[in-house]
Amino acid sequence: MRKLRIRTYSLLSLLFLSLLPWVFFVATLFITTHSVQLGVERQDSYRIPMIAAFAGLLLAFFMIGLQMRRLLLVPLERMGQAARQIAAGDLDVQLPQTTVKEIAEVRDGFEVMVNGLQISYRKQADLEEERRFVIAAVAHDLRTPLFALRGYLDGLEQGIAKTPEQAAKYVAVCKEKSMQLDRLVEDLFTFTRMEYQEDELAMRGASFHEIVQKSIDSLKLQSQQKQITFVTAFTPNDCVIQADAHLLERAMNNLLDNAVRYTPVHGRIMIEICSKKDRVSFAIHDSGQGFSQDELNRVFEPLYRGEQSRNRATGGAGLGLTISKRIIQRHGGELTAGNHPSGGAVLSGWFPAEHEEREGGA
Repeated sequence: MRKLRIRTYSLLSLLFLSLLPWVFFVATLFITTHSVQLGVERQDSYRIPMIAAFAGLLLAFFMIGLQMRRLLLVPLERMGQAARQIAAGDLDVQLPQTTVKEIAEVRDGFEVMVNGLQISYRKQADLEEERRFVIAAVAHDLRTPLFALRGYLDGLEQGIAKTPEQAAKYVAVCKEKSMQLDRLVEDLFTFTRMEYQEDELAMRGASFHEIVQKSIDSLKLQSQQKQITFVTAFTPNDCVIQADAHLLERAMNNLLDNAVRYTPVHGRIMIEICSKKDRVSFAIHDSGQGFSQDELNRVFEPLYRGEQSRNRATGGAGLGLTISKRIIQRHGGELTAGNHPSGGAVLSGWFPAEHEEREGGA
């Protein structure tokens, strides 16, 4: 449908307003005198044509008014009604079609606004649903170690552990459950920070090698208990990136902790870091069973855990990989999951490398 501007319609209306009375005058003059010549007949012969011309003028005003109402007033009234519906929270509005270009542009602007509000509303509803789900699921996960911790503490208090060996075992279980609680709370706090807060990251130049090495060192106890070997293949340079070192170390801890928990006894975890042009890439390859197809499709979903290997018995809340992915994305990178051709899971990602243009000296 071709659209015209208001000034074009105004010019056409003036032309119509000028022509219609003249057409009525000439037509009536011809009917009454059988001639269109002026000034040759009696003076009163123009009375009826003048009345017809005046009637044509009124008709022109009436038709222009109807057309302007259809083209201008009705669309504006409907857009006003749509605006009131939107203000009331009803986003299911019907916007009018029009051939007036200016009003069509306003309509298109309304449509963009409505679409944006619908997307925002759906996103907000999804976030609210996810928030409730996360709180309910983590609250459920917190109950298990809390009940176990309370039970073992009651046992110690009531003297059920009669020998030093039994007491030491009870204390070890209590320490394990408290660490599990600490991990759950930290996961929930980090997830909430990444999902619902827009805090600026404390970005500074940092060595990615050092960040990964700190994460490896923090997991030495767990890896030694399962006799898991870490094999590292780092590039000679430091792989300097712009990062919030504390937050990024949290992400790498989650990735390596995931690898340790799902790598069998006497297994191996291979960590590769390389620098290519403008990015620093990494890959973590464990010797476990790898991901199933369903896990590959959903592994980064909040609170998702596979039915066999990824369950609550491992002590996680199902937020670790989600947190890691979002932290890496906040740093301008990406994280993906896959399976290695020789077996085992592979978590790989990259970050933008820092291009330092310093000239030596502080």
